[in-house]
Amino acid sequence: MQEWTGFIAAMRTGGWIMYPLSVLGVLALTIIIERAYVFARFSRAPARLLQPTSADDDRLDNLAPHHAFRRMATPWLPESDSPLWLREASAQSIASQIERDMGRGLWLLETIVTAAPLLGLLGTIVGMMKSFQLFGGNGLVDPGGVTGGVAQSLVATAIGLIVAVFALFAFNYFSRRLERLMDELELFANARLSALRLQHEAQGQR
Repeated sequence: MQEWTGFIAAMRTGGWIMYPLSVLGVLALTIIIERAYVFARFSRAPARLLQPTSADDDRLDNLAPHHAFRRMATPWLPESDSPLWLREASAQSIASQIERDMGRGLWLLETIVTAAPLLGLLGTIVGMMKSFQLFGGNGLVDPGGVTGGVAQSLVATAIGLIVAVFALFAFNYFSRRLERLMDELELFANARLSALRLQHEAQGQR
């Protein structure tokens, strides 16, 4: 309780710049929670899906309807009569859609990484200007006001850096998860493509 009271006091000390910083913090937290759910729900799949076996193909039915691997499996369904080049083109299109859907909101996290420290720097400048305005022609007029301005500048800088670091770690984590997902989808598609080519070659030799 005492820590929460101290946090509220620090927010008040930071001045008006704390409002946009708070908005950026809440926005970053919302994106992180939403992306964490999306990656946990629609990107995790058993490692055996990377191998072209019928048992693992049947396991795709247990995945969520919008799961990345279930979407990528659509062009490689055995009952499809489409030529291989058309299946490859369809798989590339689906991969681009998955990458766009899974990466939604990451650009905003990247923007917060840059904007939060700049807003903190703006708060620092405002706080220092407030302190310097209290110096009169006869010397220091209000020592309490000067220390308040310095405190405002330090709090704004600290909060801006905290929000930026928080968003930076999240952005790098989700970017790495997205890269790994796209690599796994490529392996998944290549395994199905190789299996179909072998099947066509076997049928052509008969």
